[in-house]
Amino acid sequence: MAADLSPVERAKFVAAKKAVDFVESGMRVGLGTGSTAAWMVRLLGERVRQEGLRISGVPTSSRTAALARAEGIEVVTLDEARWLDLTIDGTDEFDGELNLIKGGGGALLQEKIVATASDQMIVIADTGKEVARLGAFPLPVEVIGFGWQTSKALIGEMLAALDVLGREITLRMDGDRPYTTDEGNRILDLHLGRIGNARQLALALNQVPGVVENGLFVDICDRVIIGHGDGRVEIRDITTGTVERGRIEIAETENVFTDLGR
Repeated sequence: MAADLSPVERAKFVAAKKAVDFVESGMRVGLGTGSTAAWMVRLLGERVRQEGLRISGVPTSSRTAALARAEGIEVVTLDEARWLDLTIDGTDEFDGELNLIKGGGGALLQEKIVATASDQMIVIADTGKEVARLGAFPLPVEVIGFGWQTSKALIGEMLAALDVLGREITLRMDGDRPYTTDEGNRILDLHLGRIGNARQLALALNQVPGVVENGLFVDICDRVIIGHGDGRVEIRDITTGTVERGRIEIAETENVFTDLGR
């Protein structure tokens, strides 16, 4: 029930609910990964079942693929879809220019490929994800397993010449073993505190041998939909410079998939 959700989960839900209004029958849609994106996939599944919405979904992780299939959404690969009308995904941070840090869920490589293969990207978030400057959230960098410590050392040397506050780098773990992405790679988390120039850092990171991709999404997001715990939503469009505000009413008896509220 809606009453059982925390304010943060209600914020995620209303942002996702507003985002799925942009999806039309016949679209090829990129399906993001993470707790906020999971609300979106469930709500799209609801539209498929109740309205007969016909879409092809391209998931950005094995977890999202499994959820989409369970919801009755047709799942295709990006190679099969070739190009997408829209991608909807969450974020770990976003700034005033709608630049993002993504990859907290470990799917940054597929997320970036899918987002850049789309006519537009909509990001859904709660208010806590907005920052004045990126960097408080650790920046994920996906690296191959071979020589990862060398890649780590090279990244550390590179950071010394860039405008960042901190330079600590940690290997992401899954229990007592290194975390492994869907592509079999590892993730280094960069604890930077503040990123002075996101575009410069993104370009520099991808020049380091062993780096596959980084979690900075620069000039990729077109709209962000920000949800509030009281049902308010705000849509910011970077292309038009417009801001729209509205409200999503949630009936206290409405089924809002409380199993995802964790």
